[in-house]
Formats: sequence, C-alpha cells, structure tokens
Amino acid sequence: MIKLNIYQIYAFTNKLFGGNPAAVVPLENWIDEKMMQQIAAENNLSETAFFVKNNDIFEIRWFTPTVEIELCGHATLASAYVIFNFLKYTNDIITFNCKVGELVVRKEKNNFITLNFPSDIGQPTSINEVFNKIFNNDWIEVQEARTKYLVELDSEEMVQNFIPDFDIIKQLPKQLIITAKGNDVDFVSRFFAPNFGVNEDPVTGSAHCVLVPYWANKLQKNELNAIQLSNRKGYLACKFLNDRIEMSGEAVCYLTGQIQID
Repeated sequence: MIKLNIYQIYAFTNKLFGGNPAAVVPLENWIDEKMMQQIAAENNLSETAFFVKNNDIFEIRWFTPTVEIELCGHATLASAYVIFNFLKYTNDIITFNCKVGELVVRKEKNNFITLNFPSDIGQPTSINEVFNKIFNNDWIEVQEARTKYLVELDSEEMVQNFIPDFDIIKQLPKQLIITAKGNDVDFVSRFFAPNFGVNEDPVTGSAHCVLVPYWANKLQKNELNAIQLSNRKGYLACKFLNDRIEMSGEAVCYLTGQIQID
C-alpha cells in the first residue's frame, strides 16, 4: 500500500474559506504520472502540487483535475507553506525547479511568502469574433501573452459583474484574464481556464505574471497591490522587476491527511 501525506492550503489569504485552495503532496520519489493525475482529479481542486526534494532543490509539478500545467502560483505558495511549517525546513529561501526554470520563494517576517516568477509580457493582438461574442465589443485593450489573453475592462464593477459563458470562452486557444483599475487597489482581475478543467480560478499567480507587467507599465509604478475578484477573493502585493515579478501573500492550512492507495 502506498501512503502519501496530503495538505490542503488556502493561498493568498489569511482566512479560512478564502483565497485559492491547493492540495500539496510531498513525495520522497516521483510516483507514476497517471497516479498523480488521478489524485488531482479526486481532489477536484484547481491544482494539486507534488514535489520531491533533490539536494537543495525542490522539483515541483502541478496538476489540474484534467491536465498537468507548466506553472502555478497559488500551489507554489501552498507548497512553500507546507515546507516552512510542516517539514522542519529551517532556511528562509526555497528554490523550486519546474518546466519553466527556477522559482525562488522567500519567507518574510510578517507571515507573507514571496514568489519570484518570470514575467510574461503581453503584446497587443488582433481581435477575433470570439472576443466579440464574449465582451460585445466592450473593452479598453486586449493583449496576448504566451499562454493567456488579457482583456482590460472599463471598471472594477465590470470585472466583478462579468458573467462568463464558458462554452464560448472554450473557443479561445488560450486562457483568459479580465482586469481593470481597482477602486481601492491598483488593479483587480478574474481568470478563466475552462479548457484546462478550471472554469474560474479563485486566485491565479501565473495570471499575475501577465498582469503585473501590464499594470506597471500602464500606471508607471513598480509596486502594486491587487485583488482577484473571485467569490473567495485573493490579495497580492506585487513588484515588477522587468524580466521577473514578485507576488507576496499569506496562506492558512485547512486540513492535513493521508492518501492510501492499494
């Protein structure tokens, strides 16, 4: 029988039932990829993270209920929370290695955890009929990044009140970010990835790899505060560092347990 420890962590929040829940499964050695996907499907959270410590580096992988993805912010923050709080790790800096390279995570003195991720700078893109169906020509700007579209809307209220049609959003070849200037923070956003098994993600670190460069350029400032306006809400303190960005947030543990597989 295989026994694996599992943790469910709420990322980018300091309250239970807020932020973005991620499952974290520490491994001594990699298990079969099919089993990792089955565990992620059974957890039915937007992401389940698996990692293996290799000398001073943590190799990390992330799975939605349907596919493996190349980068995930909230499940990285959740994994770092587990390493700092449950695995007796004494260093204040963790280096993860993943498909997009190294990710450095830093433990702060104020209970925040800071993620250092690669920037994903979007470029203006041509508009197709799918965007017209989704937004009815009502946007300020549309940009295309490597794996995501960013659509700026006129106000925080438009982002908050946007009603997604996931069947139409599925027609886009990339994931979708909607965003606007915030009323009380620098910017707000929501994120949709129905083609990846996640209709709306509560708080999305990888989306902020696109959002932070966009708003840093638009607002002409490199330190920004953000809220992702899902029902659960997430709060991020961000910095633009040109080819990198930093996102800082808190996390709380909801449950610890054990997976048993015959």
